[in-house]
Amino acid sequence: MTTHAETLVRARGTTRVRRARGSWAAWAFLAPVIIYLVAFYAYPLYRNLDLSLRHYTVRSFVQGDAPFSGIDNYRAVFDDATFLPALLHTMVFTLVSIAFQFAIGLALAVFFTAHFKLSATLRALFLVPWLLPLIVSASTWSWMLNSDSGIVNYALSIVGVEQINWLTSPDWALTSVIIANIWIGIPFNLVILYSGLQTVPGEIYEAAALDGATGWQRFWRVTFPLLRPVSAITLLLGLVYTLKVFDLIWIMTKGGPTDASTTLATWSYRLSFGNLLPEFGPGAAVGNLLILMALFFGLLYIWRQRRD
Repeated sequence: MTTHAETLVRARGTTRVRRARGSWAAWAFLAPVIIYLVAFYAYPLYRNLDLSLRHYTVRSFVQGDAPFSGIDNYRAVFDDATFLPALLHTMVFTLVSIAFQFAIGLALAVFFTAHFKLSATLRALFLVPWLLPLIVSASTWSWMLNSDSGIVNYALSIVGVEQINWLTSPDWALTSVIIANIWIGIPFNLVILYSGLQTVPGEIYEAAALDGATGWQRFWRVTFPLLRPVSAITLLLGLVYTLKVFDLIWIMTKGGPTDASTTLATWSYRLSFGNLLPEFGPGAAVGNLLILMALFFGLLYIWRQRRD
């Protein structure tokens, strides 16, 4: 006969085996995700950091024997005359785009909460800019804003406005890419904010109406505060995406004329791949600055969420 102590030992052994099996099963499920994150996120980030800390040429990039240069590439970036204009353009491009995308997207989301005929059809049509490949959208805006044959200048000429060189004038190039980016980003804000509005209980609006609140008061004191969590993540995602916008600007203006629409993203590409003698180190350094900016706002969002 087995004693009580032997039974306890066997039970504990069985429990340990089950826990070990469960642990291995959990790691087996996590393994594909971990491999994906390491291969497509961690390793590229490491390589980009390594690029920014070495003096790479085309030969050393191929052979892998680039000498260590420390923060020399970052110093070169900060001392370059293009840095401050590119940083300013990045900030203006990002903040103006996000502000208009969010405001217009929120207005449309509130508008579509009033269910009416063709409401679903119109919402679907508003998704078209978001669904189109970015190269198609950028090419379309380049054609529309063409100085000589663009439909925008043609429409303005009908009301007596003189020709505007949207893509070739230093005064208008940045404005042109901002307009195009706002148009592309509105559907994303509309979809997220509209989904958030569906979670607001209708009883709250009814109570506010009984208290005599006007339409604007109901929006400002009910809708907007209840949308704060959704608004925060929408703004964060929009910020991270807009910081790294490259293809739209490159297709429309290539960062010109005379760097009038150059951002950190386009400058990083031009340093690394846009010259006959590529500067991989400074290009990677500019890319890391963008990563740090996005990381800062991400940590700010997390801190704000914990505080709330």
